[in-house]
Amino acid sequence: MIVCFDIGGTAIKGAIATSPDDIRQFPRVPTPADDFDAFVAALRTVIDAAGGRPDCIALSIAGIIDPDSRRAVVANIPCIHGRPLAADLAAALGLPVVVANDADCFVLAEAGLGAGRGHRIVFGVILGTGVGGGLVIDGRLINSDGGFAGEWGHGPVAATEAGNPPVHLPRFACGCGQKGCIDATCSARGLEKLHYHIHGVSLTSEEIIGAWSKGDAAAARTIDVYVDVIASPLALVVNVTGATILPVGGGLSNARGLLSAIDEAVRGRTLRRFPQPIVVPAECRMEPGLIGAALLGLEAAAEAR
Repeated sequence: MIVCFDIGGTAIKGAIATSPDDIRQFPRVPTPADDFDAFVAALRTVIDAAGGRPDCIALSIAGIIDPDSRRAVVANIPCIHGRPLAADLAAALGLPVVVANDADCFVLAEAGLGAGRGHRIVFGVILGTGVGGGLVIDGRLINSDGGFAGEWGHGPVAATEAGNPPVHLPRFACGCGQKGCIDATCSARGLEKLHYHIHGVSLTSEEIIGAWSKGDAAAARTIDVYVDVIASPLALVVNVTGATILPVGGGLSNARGLLSAIDEAVRGRTLRRFPQPIVVPAECRMEPGLIGAALLGLEAAAEAR
């Protein structure tokens, strides 16, 4: 039995898992962001409700485990930021603990139980408040020991112009400290900044996509630029990793027409030609962070036997 958690800035989602097909969720509990003892106590309430001693505890976090120091980088939860999180939790709970990034858990879930089933190399894409990703090869997470692999949204790689006819692209500041990142340009907020840059009008990403779907010319111009910007880095990801499927999660994944437009543009720029869509909506309906954490925990428990 595994107890798994998806740790958010405001709520902790918990579940118990006895197999990939048997994952049962518990009610959410608030995240004690500033008190580590309270954070541990919140996890323990779910563990105690599991009805037995689990083999492993597995966490999905909106952050990174540094592969060298083993310390967590989780800006929105100060009480776990900078800690050797797996070791500290294992000591506090008296149980084995594994921790992984939420995008990594997402792709692990999609590779095992979602759109990536049957594919040897799966690259999961997050398009929402931020742009992220993760890579699974032969059922194994590349970041099994922590790390930054899959973070395709960062680095100054955004095009300097895009669209037809081309529009000059500002190098928008990114939260990572750099400028011109895909995250800053192609997240939901990036889409909004693009629209304002082109038209001088402030709209939400939902409003832009809604107007585009109704044939609005200004929104169509913004989407044309957006798709041109994002397609080349995604095509590069496919060329470098050999991924044959890219399940997409995050808020923008709900815009199926947008994903179709991105898919068509990406497939036109990859070295390998794909007759079928490769940029596709994620299929896991349960919280993918919980599913991915459960799969990680089940694997860790099996290896420990």
